[in-house]
Amino acid sequence: MIIDLDNVSAAPIPGIERFKAWAQAASREEDLELSIRIVDERECAELNRMYRQKEGPTNVLSFSCDVPEGVPCQILGDLVICAPVVEREALEQNKSLEAHWAHLVIHGILHLLGFDHMEEAAAEEMEALEIKILQDLGYTNPYEPQEISRL
Repeated sequence: MIIDLDNVSAAPIPGIERFKAWAQAASREEDLELSIRIVDERECAELNRMYRQKEGPTNVLSFSCDVPEGVPCQILGDLVICAPVVEREALEQNKSLEAHWAHLVIHGILHLLGFDHMEEAAAEEMEALEIKILQDLGYTNPYEPQEISRL
Protein backbone atom coordinates (compact mmCIF):
# COMPACT_ATOMS: atom_id res chain seq x y z
CA MET A 1 0.00 0.00 0.00
CA ILE A 2 1.40 3.33 -1.04
CA ILE A 3 0.00 6.26 0.91
CA ASP A 4 0.54 9.92 0.21
CA LEU A 5 -0.14 11.52 3.61
CA ASP A 6 -0.58 15.29 3.75
CA ASN A 7 -1.29 16.92 7.12
CA VAL A 8 -2.33 20.55 6.67
CA SER A 9 -4.04 20.74 10.06
CA ALA A 10 -2.41 21.93 13.25
CA ALA A 11 -3.27 18.69 15.02
CA PRO A 12 -0.88 15.85 15.75
CA ILE A 13 -1.79 12.72 13.83
CA PRO A 14 -0.82 9.05 13.93
CA GLY A 15 2.32 8.03 12.07
CA ILE A 16 2.33 6.89 8.46
CA GLU A 17 2.85 3.25 9.48
CA ARG A 18 -0.44 3.27 11.41
CA PHE A 19 -2.27 4.67 8.37
CA LYS A 20 -0.67 1.97 6.17
CA ALA A 21 -1.70 -0.80 8.57
CA TRP A 22 -5.29 0.43 8.73
CA ALA A 23 -5.52 0.91 4.96
CA GLN A 24 -4.00 -2.51 4.27
CA ALA A 25 -6.43 -4.20 6.64
CA ALA A 26 -9.43 -2.50 5.01
CA SER A 27 -8.43 -2.95 1.38
CA ARG A 28 -6.72 -6.36 1.59
CA GLU A 29 -4.60 -5.16 -1.34
CA GLU A 30 -0.89 -4.44 -1.24
CA ASP A 31 -0.47 -2.73 -4.60
CA LEU A 32 -2.99 0.07 -4.18
CA GLU A 33 -2.25 3.78 -3.89
CA LEU A 34 -4.18 6.09 -1.59
CA SER A 35 -3.97 9.77 -0.81
CA ILE A 36 -4.94 10.96 2.68
CA ARG A 37 -5.23 14.66 3.44
CA ILE A 38 -5.68 15.72 7.07
CA VAL A 39 -7.46 19.07 7.24
CA ASP A 40 -8.94 21.62 9.60
CA GLU A 41 -12.64 22.33 10.00
CA ARG A 42 -12.72 25.21 7.53
CA GLU A 43 -11.34 23.19 4.62
CA CYS A 44 -13.48 20.18 5.49
CA ALA A 45 -16.64 22.31 5.64
CA GLU A 46 -15.83 23.79 2.22
CA LEU A 47 -15.33 20.32 0.69
CA ASN A 48 -18.44 18.97 2.40
CA ARG A 49 -20.52 21.84 1.01
CA MET A 50 -18.98 21.57 -2.47
CA TYR A 51 -19.21 17.80 -2.92
CA ARG A 52 -22.05 16.71 -0.63
CA GLN A 53 -24.12 19.90 -0.39
CA LYS A 54 -23.98 19.62 3.40
CA GLU A 55 -23.07 22.38 5.81
CA GLY A 56 -20.23 22.13 8.31
CA PRO A 57 -17.27 19.80 8.64
CA THR A 58 -17.57 16.04 8.80
CA ASN A 59 -15.12 13.42 10.01
CA VAL A 60 -14.11 11.76 6.71
CA LEU A 61 -14.79 12.34 3.03
CA SER A 62 -14.02 9.70 0.40
CA PHE A 63 -13.28 10.48 -3.23
CA SER A 64 -12.96 7.45 -5.47
CA CYS A 65 -10.73 7.38 -8.50
CA ASP A 66 -12.90 7.32 -11.61
CA VAL A 67 -10.92 5.53 -14.28
CA PRO A 68 -12.39 4.47 -17.63
CA GLU A 69 -13.33 0.80 -17.76
CA GLY A 70 -10.51 -1.40 -19.00
CA VAL A 71 -7.77 1.02 -17.96
CA PRO A 72 -5.54 -0.58 -15.33
CA CYS A 73 -5.14 1.64 -12.29
CA GLN A 74 -3.84 1.00 -8.80
CA ILE A 75 -5.17 4.28 -7.36
CA LEU A 76 -7.90 3.60 -4.81
CA GLY A 77 -8.80 7.25 -4.29
CA ASP A 78 -8.52 10.05 -1.76
CA LEU A 79 -9.58 10.43 1.85
CA VAL A 80 -9.97 13.80 3.53
CA ILE A 81 -10.07 13.54 7.31
CA CYS A 82 -10.84 16.45 9.61
CA ALA A 83 -8.51 16.16 12.60
CA PRO A 84 -10.48 18.46 14.96
CA VAL A 85 -13.68 16.50 14.29
CA VAL A 86 -11.86 13.19 14.89
CA GLU A 87 -10.55 14.50 18.23
CA ARG A 88 -13.93 15.91 19.29
CA GLU A 89 -15.81 12.72 18.36
CA ALA A 90 -13.33 10.49 20.16
CA LEU A 91 -13.79 12.53 23.32
CA GLU A 92 -17.60 12.71 22.99
CA GLN A 93 -17.85 8.97 22.28
CA ASN A 94 -15.37 8.07 25.01
CA LYS A 95 -13.06 6.32 22.51
CA SER A 96 -9.31 6.30 22.32
CA LEU A 97 -8.09 8.75 19.72
CA GLU A 98 -6.08 6.05 17.92
CA ALA A 99 -9.07 3.71 17.72
CA HIS A 100 -11.22 6.48 16.26
CA TRP A 101 -8.55 7.35 13.66
CA ALA A 102 -8.39 3.66 12.73
CA HIS A 103 -12.17 3.44 12.42
CA LEU A 104 -12.46 6.49 10.20
CA VAL A 105 -9.65 5.42 7.88
CA ILE A 106 -11.23 1.98 7.52
CA HIS A 107 -14.70 3.51 7.09
CA GLY A 108 -13.41 5.85 4.37
CA ILE A 109 -11.62 3.08 2.52
CA LEU A 110 -14.71 0.89 2.56
CA HIS A 111 -16.56 3.75 0.88
CA LEU A 112 -13.82 3.84 -1.77
CA LEU A 113 -14.35 0.12 -2.27
CA GLY A 114 -18.05 0.69 -2.95
CA PHE A 115 -19.67 0.15 0.44
CA ASP A 116 -22.22 2.60 1.77
CA HIS A 117 -24.66 3.05 4.63
CA MET A 118 -27.57 4.75 2.90
CA GLU A 119 -29.95 1.83 3.40
CA GLU A 120 -30.28 -0.30 6.51
CA ALA A 121 -29.06 -3.58 4.98
CA ALA A 122 -26.03 -1.88 3.40
CA ALA A 123 -25.27 -0.09 6.66
CA GLU A 124 -25.41 -3.36 8.61
CA GLU A 125 -23.06 -5.02 6.11
CA MET A 126 -20.61 -2.12 6.21
CA GLU A 127 -20.66 -1.86 10.01
CA ALA A 128 -20.11 -5.62 10.40
CA LEU A 129 -17.09 -5.41 8.11
CA GLU A 130 -15.71 -2.39 10.01
CA ILE A 131 -16.12 -4.22 13.31
CA LYS A 132 -14.37 -7.34 11.97
CA ILE A 133 -11.43 -5.38 10.51
CA LEU A 134 -11.01 -3.34 13.68
CA GLN A 135 -11.21 -6.42 15.91
CA ASP A 136 -8.60 -8.16 13.74
CA LEU A 137 -6.37 -5.13 14.44
CA GLY A 138 -7.02 -5.35 18.20
CA TYR A 139 -9.56 -2.54 18.52
CA THR A 140 -12.99 -2.79 20.13
CA ASN A 141 -16.33 -2.45 18.39
CA PRO A 142 -16.65 1.26 17.50
CA TYR A 143 -20.45 1.09 17.67
CA GLU A 144 -20.59 -0.02 21.31
CA PRO A 145 -20.23 2.46 24.17
CA GLN A 146 -16.65 2.60 25.43
CA GLU A 147 -15.43 3.05 28.97
CA ILE A 148 -11.91 4.43 29.03
CA SER A 149 -10.11 6.51 31.59
CA ARG A 150 -9.25 10.09 30.63
CA LEU A 151 -6.37 10.87 33.01
